[in-house]
Amino acid sequence: MKPQFLLLTMAIFYTFVTLSCKNQNSEMQKFKESVLLTKTGIDSPVAEKLPKELTIHGDTRIDDYYWMMLSDAQKEAKVPDDQTKKVLEYLNAENAYREQIMSHTDSFQNRLFEEIKGRIKQTDMSVPYKENGYFYITRYEEGKEYAIHTRRKDNMESPEEILLNVNELAEGHAYYALGGMSVSTDNSILAYSEDTVSRRQYTIRFKDLKTGKLLPDVISNTTGGVVWGNDNKTVFYSKNDAALRSFQIYRHSLGSPSKNDQLVFHEKDETFGTYVYKTKSKKYLVIASSATLSNEYRILEADNPTGTFRVFQPRERNLEFDISHYGDNWYIRTNKDGAENFKIMVTSESATTKENWKDLIPYNKDIYTEGVEVFKDHMVISERKGGITMLKIRPWDGNNEHYIEFGEESYSAYVSINPDFDTQLLRVSYTSLTTPSSTYDYDIKAKKLNLLKQQEVLGSFNREDYISERRMVKAQDGTLIPISIVYKKGFKKDGTRPVLLYGYGSYGYSMDPYFSSARLSLLDRGFGYAIAHIRGGQEMGRQWYENGKFLKKKNTFTDFIDCGDFLIKEKYAAEDKLFAHGGSAGGLLMGAVMNMRPDLWKGVIAAVPFVDVVTTMLDESIPLTTGEFDEWGNPKDPVYYEYMKSYSPYDNVEAKDYPATLVTTGYWDSQVQYWEPAKWVAKLRALKTDKNPLLMYCNMETGHGGASGRFKRLRETAMEYAFLLDLAGLGED
Repeated sequence: MKPQFLLLTMAIFYTFVTLSCKNQNSEMQKFKESVLLTKTGIDSPVAEKLPKELTIHGDTRIDDYYWMMLSDAQKEAKVPDDQTKKVLEYLNAENAYREQIMSHTDSFQNRLFEEIKGRIKQTDMSVPYKENGYFYITRYEEGKEYAIHTRRKDNMESPEEILLNVNELAEGHAYYALGGMSVSTDNSILAYSEDTVSRRQYTIRFKDLKTGKLLPDVISNTTGGVVWGNDNKTVFYSKNDAALRSFQIYRHSLGSPSKNDQLVFHEKDETFGTYVYKTKSKKYLVIASSATLSNEYRILEADNPTGTFRVFQPRERNLEFDISHYGDNWYIRTNKDGAENFKIMVTSESATTKENWKDLIPYNKDIYTEGVEVFKDHMVISERKGGITMLKIRPWDGNNEHYIEFGEESYSAYVSINPDFDTQLLRVSYTSLTTPSSTYDYDIKAKKLNLLKQQEVLGSFNREDYISERRMVKAQDGTLIPISIVYKKGFKKDGTRPVLLYGYGSYGYSMDPYFSSARLSLLDRGFGYAIAHIRGGQEMGRQWYENGKFLKKKNTFTDFIDCGDFLIKEKYAAEDKLFAHGGSAGGLLMGAVMNMRPDLWKGVIAAVPFVDVVTTMLDESIPLTTGEFDEWGNPKDPVYYEYMKSYSPYDNVEAKDYPATLVTTGYWDSQVQYWEPAKWVAKLRALKTDKNPLLMYCNMETGHGGASGRFKRLRETAMEYAFLLDLAGLGED
């Protein structure tokens, strides 16, 4: 289901490719027979069938593996009950089976791990940014898993102050994730949050930056964000309900017990989530309530943090907007007045309701407006046209409006950290399939990009050795679907090569082309890698999203299949060497295309896959369910029920051949509970008629995002690579 980013960390999910070639400039070596496909003598786990009838709308589904579902209380109990023991026994059996089947790749996995790790500059630091008199830097040290967050006063020659050494905080924890970090306006106190379980339930702590000591204030069960009032003693944070929906905003005063914290706002509509932030101008605190199709904001002067928040504009279904403050005005990105691809409006501080909003920039239906950032002399508008991200500089006087030129056909560019209002330098982040992550300062007056830092890839990497393409694929209904492709020079489009196709296609999340140093291990071995920009994302504008959700969700799946067929037809991929990968809602995509076209794929990796769609969306106690009725539909409505049931991967497993499959999950996953992939694997194993490997990896210590630490997760990547490479008969160089 939907990832929360803000994450991401999102980060965006894993990327995988396969195959091996000793010399990319020569003919690929002949494929060997896959050991995975021929390995025998190991019995696969057999899950017990305990049929449960699930009836609604006069229709009954039989779920043989419903017993695998555990409550949080069962998982967290120090003494497991019988059901918990049974579930753990099954998950451990699946892990042991995978280890046995893949044991012949152990040395290869280690080599892949060292190879991928070897490209990472271990002692490294971020580009500093200045805020409120301090330069803030994140740096890493050789061999350390986690970041060290530091700052320097006034200039980079000043002594370093260590805010947090996450390596020390993570000691003794199998999993550790740092959440939000926020410094008080007088620079004296750091508020930060941490998760040591991987359930995205964060504990907030406070550190006195003058003494280095922790304050006694501790706030548990939060979403992780912390926002300071301008009085340096009042903070705001949000809490989760039982379904991990962010539903309450609290106010805390330093030095007082958290049990005395005041509830400021309670979001009672279960289709909405809520969060709190401070405007870039530092003048306002904002409580946001957000649903798929509606937004609402409450504002309060940050100088008066104990005051009463007031509604900016009452929520209306299908009215979406976000707000930015500068000077005496609010700037609003909105779909008001039928602006499906959004436009920018403006209103005064004293008149915030929608009847007072005025168009600032005329609506252009051909351009999707993604975001706005305001500065003293100009605003920066993030746009998409033809699926490509663009950054437009618009001075307030209307003169010299222009786009930043990046010089590549397909790329990803976005506004980075820009806390300073009064500047002619714009901090920009940039990447493409062939260009490592880069940080620029863009001189607005000179119209010049100044490269501050580019991700250093150790070894022999040269971006000129790789080629990226952007092609358009005609879908079944005639729609043209963009696809981004990358490969190493010497890659021959002769119908013999292996290609991995990645897709997501949900929530309006655009999967832009980006660089991966890990991916080089696969491109260098002759593999092609492609991203299908399918409907359900927002690459081609809002309608791209609308045509891939609700009762049009199957467009997402058929688009992906059409992209796979295109890669074979255009001879990028061999007919028997096309692989697929997707995670979370992209895991749903994997399950659906496996059911619809199992013959198309040599192998599939489904990461934390949302595959039991109907059962999950009928259970409002499960995290994210109620907030996603406007994404998938509510199956309590028979129309949506029947449509969901028609594509839900778990409900549509049949007695037929399926491709080789690796399914990954985390026992503590709060977004796609572990039992969805576990049940799916059990049902596939019971019904499939082929002898292709079906493996599941359940990380018993992590949740939706996988292992914490920058190197631990590479172990999992190496395992996944080895699975695919071995399928191609190239498990060893």
